[in-house]
Amino acid sequence: MEVFGYLVPYGLEWLNLIVRWLHVITGIAWIGASFYFVWLDNTIRPPAPGSELARKGVSGELWAVHGGGFYNPQKYLNAPPELPGELHWFKWEAYSTWLSGFALLTIVYYFNAQAMMVDKAVADLSTLQAVGIGIGSLVVGWTVYDLLCRSKLGKHDLAFGIVIFLFLTASAYVLNKYLSGRAAYIHVGAMIGTMMVANVLMLIIPGQRKMVAAMSAGQVPDPVHGQKAKQRSVHNNYFTLPVLFIMISNHYAMTYRHEHAWAVLAVIMAAGVLIRHFFNLRHKGRVEWRYPVAGVALLLGLAIVLAPKAPVAAVAVANPEAEFAKIQSIMTQRCASCHADKPTQPGFASAPAGVMLHDGASIAQNAAKIYQQTVQLKAMPLANMTNMTDAERAQVGAWFEAGAKQQ
Repeated sequence: MEVFGYLVPYGLEWLNLIVRWLHVITGIAWIGASFYFVWLDNTIRPPAPGSELARKGVSGELWAVHGGGFYNPQKYLNAPPELPGELHWFKWEAYSTWLSGFALLTIVYYFNAQAMMVDKAVADLSTLQAVGIGIGSLVVGWTVYDLLCRSKLGKHDLAFGIVIFLFLTASAYVLNKYLSGRAAYIHVGAMIGTMMVANVLMLIIPGQRKMVAAMSAGQVPDPVHGQKAKQRSVHNNYFTLPVLFIMISNHYAMTYRHEHAWAVLAVIMAAGVLIRHFFNLRHKGRVEWRYPVAGVALLLGLAIVLAPKAPVAAVAVANPEAEFAKIQSIMTQRCASCHADKPTQPGFASAPAGVMLHDGASIAQNAAKIYQQTVQLKAMPLANMTNMTDAERAQVGAWFEAGAKQQ
């Protein structure tokens, strides 16, 4: 039974690895296709009036070279005169990315909600409550976004973009009031990802099917389907950089552990949108450096605001060996249940990030990481599961600032 209890978290860790790998692969495929088609749409040029291409209904084309060959993609505003025998659809990249992402969310967060989602200093939630808030945020996110798209606001791109940005910022604020910082961030990302895949599933692909069905019936396709699909496709394009940051945000506690983590996320999302806008304009032949400059300035300003305070001048310690013994006792009591060769904390098969804190040598070796995570960011212990006190954090801080001596 003891062996089985240890193998379960080990098996989950392998499942985490495989699903995460799949999520990254499918995400690359989906986002790569999104970037390519937005580039293509912005780069094609209309054919000369009266030319053969214009008579065929081609609205734009371009020539490209890649991999030793020449390519000549053409776009039809509505549809070609004849439906081709083989038509390629781009949908499984999106579906696979969301499915693998939700599976990863379940494995990492929902199966271990008390460690990954609940921070008792924020809200003392049950597992069911935490998971309910997480899943509920995905439903609410898509519902609000879709209703706004269908409203009159959806016809005004800039105003719509501002409102959606404010909605996502407000969502981050609310989620940070109930979930741990990293869980709040990942659920904002899951909200965006759900909006993106629902656009494909419920608008883009159905619209394309209607166009194909009309052609098969010998009818002229209604261009409104293409217009709606393009609108949602452009939205997805602007969502990509913010959601990519959120996918990696759990590695950067300086962002999600800040007391105003929702505002930190808002700044990073805004920077991502500005940088993406620069590339979208550049594809159209407009080089507007003010957008990436503004995006980079936001990130630099944020880095300055989040910078930790410099440690106080080192103070001589009368008995370094006794002082280190206290630090080792704190690490053993508060950290070694996870950071050990064989963690005893349920849900962990190996030490997070490979950091071991089970003996004096490993503690001394990781002194800077301990100081950053437990004192500066207060990101560890995870969700403060082992109840490290402020006094203990202060003691760790004093030890590090005095030179982090082992003896």
